[in-house]
Amino acid sequence: MPLEIVILAAGQGTRMRSSLPKILHKIGDRTLLEHVYALATRLCPDKITVIYGHGGETVLKSLEHLKVIWVEQKEQLGTGHAVMQVADDIDEARTVLILYGDVPLLGDETVEKLIPLAEADQMGLLTVDLADPYGYGRIVRDSSGRVVRIVEEKDATPEERKISEVNTGILAIKGRHLKTWLSRLENNNAQREYYLTDVIAMAVADDVRVETVQPHDPDEVLGVNNREQLAHLERVFQRRVAEDLMRNGVTLRDPSRFDVRGEIESIGRDVEIDINVILEGRIKLGDNVRIGANCVIKDSQIANDVEILPNCVIEDAAIGQGCRIGPFARIRPETRIEDHVHIGNFVEVKKSAIASRSKVNHLSYIGDTIIGRDVNVGAGTITCNYDGANKHQTVIEDGAFIGSDTQLVAPVRVGKNATIGAGATVTKDAPENALTLSRANQVTIEGWQRPTKKRS
Repeated sequence: MPLEIVILAAGQGTRMRSSLPKILHKIGDRTLLEHVYALATRLCPDKITVIYGHGGETVLKSLEHLKVIWVEQKEQLGTGHAVMQVADDIDEARTVLILYGDVPLLGDETVEKLIPLAEADQMGLLTVDLADPYGYGRIVRDSSGRVVRIVEEKDATPEERKISEVNTGILAIKGRHLKTWLSRLENNNAQREYYLTDVIAMAVADDVRVETVQPHDPDEVLGVNNREQLAHLERVFQRRVAEDLMRNGVTLRDPSRFDVRGEIESIGRDVEIDINVILEGRIKLGDNVRIGANCVIKDSQIANDVEILPNCVIEDAAIGQGCRIGPFARIRPETRIEDHVHIGNFVEVKKSAIASRSKVNHLSYIGDTIIGRDVNVGAGTITCNYDGANKHQTVIEDGAFIGSDTQLVAPVRVGKNATIGAGATVTKDAPENALTLSRANQVTIEGWQRPTKKRS
């Protein structure tokens, strides 16, 4: 079916109390409008048009990657007026689907039921039954159950206000009908605005049947007008993601305390995730991965059998099979860790490669470093990679042992099976299979008195 989609996204969102246009607020890692756009693209339409208004330059700059036709509504004179901005470009032979840029969680199945209702002699309207319909336009039906009109809350009689079925504003309609009815819209109301909902009465008057469908879940059609609603839909979205992961075999200790702000590209079997874990960007998790509480993982690949202990931050990194990370470890961008490596508590690794079976277990900083296999890095070791102007590289070859409290001043190389004594400051290459020391002689001064504070 030839289809075009019009997304209404010109609203100011004054109740958000924000300098950021409403449609640029986020759920997960996407703006509200990006969620709607993603749905629209999955429907494979011939074109997508976005009607924008408030914060226009900010919207265009932030979302210039969207493959849409941008049309500005310079004056916000109602939903009908918004669609009027594209009336001349609507193809009469196509079905037109009207969506809203601040209704981010509409489901594919719901829309796929709605679109086929747009035929030559009928249109499709999405409605929903609400326990508390206050503030919404009510769907008025005749004795045979046919939709005859929509009545707004302020205009409804006491009996009409008891109606629980309300209008969502989302509709599918043939282009020729829509163009005709848009040309007949009037603004003779208290707000002096053109309402798209007026086309319902026009359809009835022209013997075009209004058929309705309802979403599986009312949260699908909820819009965002304030921070409270934004927070509610954030939890709805995260719950959906969590439920999908659990259906695929992931153990979540508490689904309500788990957030995905990106895309999990792949996930293995028997993955366990504790509370307050945040996954951002593009994530790959292998089999038997265990992630402890309060971890943040972004744009990273975690191989099979990896254990990430609590309170770790991992960004743009690849962690090999059987590794143990943390607790309180920070793995910074461009770090590649091979199989069965241990990164311990309060260890920071940045832009480094660590080969299999090596250990950096305590209180160390490893930056711009290549570490070979079977290396042991003692507590308090620092690779001094920055001279105040440039970064330099440290190389630690296979089998090396770095004693505690060592400073490796880059550029420097520690040879294969070399040993660095504790407390050393290494400024020259350390040869392989040898012990390198750098420490002052220990001296004891007899009879020395510790200073004491003078009394006033």
